[in-house]
This record gives sequence, structure tokens and C-alpha cells, in this order.
Amino acid sequence: MKIIIDDKIPYIQGAFESVAEVVYLPGSKTTPEIVKDADAIITRTRTICNEKLLAGSTVKFIATATIGYDHIDTDYCDQVGIRWTNAPGCNSKSVEQYIASTLMVLAERKRLQLKDLCIGVVGVGNVGSKVANVCNLLGMKVLLNDPPREREEGSNSFVNLDRIKKEADIITLHVPLNLKGEDATFHLVNEVFLYSLKKKTILINSCRGEVVKTIDVKKALKTGQIADFVCDCWENEPDIDLELLEMTELATPHIAGYSKDGKATGTRMSVHAISDFFGLGLNNWQPTGVELPSHPIIELNGTRMNEQEIISKAILSTYDIRNDDILFRNNPVLFEQLRGDYPTRREFTAYTIQGLNIEDHILDRLRNLGFKIKK
Repeated sequence: MKIIIDDKIPYIQGAFESVAEVVYLPGSKTTPEIVKDADAIITRTRTICNEKLLAGSTVKFIATATIGYDHIDTDYCDQVGIRWTNAPGCNSKSVEQYIASTLMVLAERKRLQLKDLCIGVVGVGNVGSKVANVCNLLGMKVLLNDPPREREEGSNSFVNLDRIKKEADIITLHVPLNLKGEDATFHLVNEVFLYSLKKKTILINSCRGEVVKTIDVKKALKTGQIADFVCDCWENEPDIDLELLEMTELATPHIAGYSKDGKATGTRMSVHAISDFFGLGLNNWQPTGVELPSHPIIELNGTRMNEQEIISKAILSTYDIRNDDILFRNNPVLFEQLRGDYPTRREFTAYTIQGLNIEDHILDRLRNLGFKIKK
């Protein structure tokens, strides 16, 4: 059998070589001619898997090593009998870390006490639920909005968007991109949405660029309707709106889910999916060579620091969003290169806190975030 693999998918080389012919290519080089005689494709979001690519091919299975799958024409695949799968939740802890870093930087810049603020989490799937958890651990009031889950589970845990608009100081978006239907999210954040918000709300988008209507967010920023916009996902990537980039408080090139842990998990899920479908016997395969953090021990002295400052130092020691923000602002035309060459980022579980003069309840919160604790 023959498998086409995006060459930017990490840790996958060697996984299939004993059972298949493997071709590694950049996503942009995955053409109809290349996939014509392939049995499977393992891809990322930059390869559009539609009729143009797949018609007349022998492809039977597509695995994307990403949470999102709007780059796969699922209707077409279902129609012609091509099975497909994504990697739900693979980078959820990475996005949790990204949002935690964002909140800590905003708190520092704006002199905010997070425990006094209300955050609305719109979309409470694999990612949103972990974001909600970290916000709870930070002492914030958390409002959850997820209409599909509310219909299935009841309204006890969820609120409607109107309440979030009225009460939330910060809104963070974690919805899939749905173009139609009762749960459509295309341009969910538009002029009507923005001008029905509580004045001076902070908006964060780390899900899909097309969930937010660029021109309307720019207007809301210019008029002061919203206080700040933090953006990781942009309309028309990689050709983003440079005026909006200048107006954002924090801006990154679609890397919220780019921890090495998340990438390794997405790779593992894709390998297992292909193995299951074709019966290749690789169900115990695990990625190897995941890079270690350069400084896995975080030394914290809680003397003269309050709880938020201690937790902030811990979080920002693992990932400081300001570094990505600076690189991106200085080189917006390098959008794809900044993603493709993204440096090692490990999640909280790869770090050990060595704490001094830190109260037990704070250490418990750090432990619940995923840190190992060494007194």
C-alpha cells in the first residue's frame, strides 16, 4: 500500500515504513497526480482534500493530525466512500496553556485581578472544557455556552449567548467552523454580536479565523466598543489583514495548539486510525523523540508574591505568548514559516515546580494545572 504524509507532521517518520510505501511531501505539493495511486493520506489543515484532489484516485482513508477538519470535504468523501478521521482533543491542553498565558499577560498589562472577572467560554468541547477548567482554577467566574451540548445534556451547566454578552469581561472562542445549520459559526462574531456586548469586553479567538468578521472587529476596536482583541486565528490565512494585526493586543500565527505534546498526540491518533482501518498492527505505536523543555525545573519563591503572581510566573515560565507576538508582528509575511519552524513548547505536565514559601492551596492549584510539585 502507499501512504502520502505531510512532511511537517512530527515524529511520524518510521511509523509505516515496514508495512507501506511512504511519500513525505509539503502540504502544498500534495496534488491529484501524487495521490492518484495512494491508499491513504495523512495531512494537516493546509491540504484541501476535496473532489479536485481526490477524484479518480485510489484513496480509501484520510487522517488529519489536527482537531479541525474543515479542509476535508466530508460530504464528498462520504459520497464516494472515502473514510476520514481527525484528532479531536489532541491539542486541547496546548490551547489551555495558550489561553492561560494570554490571561496572565492581560492581567499584568491591564492590572487586572482575574478572580474579580467573568469569562465567557463559547464552545465547550475538548478545548473549551479545558479552558474553562483553567479559568476556574484561576478563580474566575466562568460562563459556558455550547448549544449542541445544552440540547443533549440540559441547561444546568450552560447559559445562552445573551447572558455572556451582558456579563462577561472576557470572551474566548472555541467553536468549530460550521458554515450552515442551527449551529452555524461562520461570522458568529459580527457587528450585531459585537455591539450587543458589555462595553469594553476583551475578545479572544483561538479557534477558526472565519468565526470572526474582520471588518466588524476593526470597527468595534476603533470605536472602543471592545477593549482588546487577542487573535491566533485569522480570516484568509496566511494573507491576513495587517490593519487588524496592528490593532490587536496580542497576535500569533495560528500556533495556540502547537505544543510538542499536542503534535505528538495528533500524530499518534492518526497512525492508530490508519492502522485500525487497514489492519496494520500498529495500534501500540507511540511517538518517540519528543523534545524536552530547556528548563524543566521552575524555581518559585512565594515571598512577597500574591497567589496570582505565583501562578502567573509558573505559567509564563512554560510559555510566554509575548515572544510569539513579537516575532509575528515583526514578520507577518512569514506566517507559514513561523508555524512550520515553531520552536519547542511543552505543556505544564513537562515541568516541575520547586516551591519555597508557597501556601499549600496554591501548590494544589498548580498541581491541578498539571505541574509536578517538588517542595
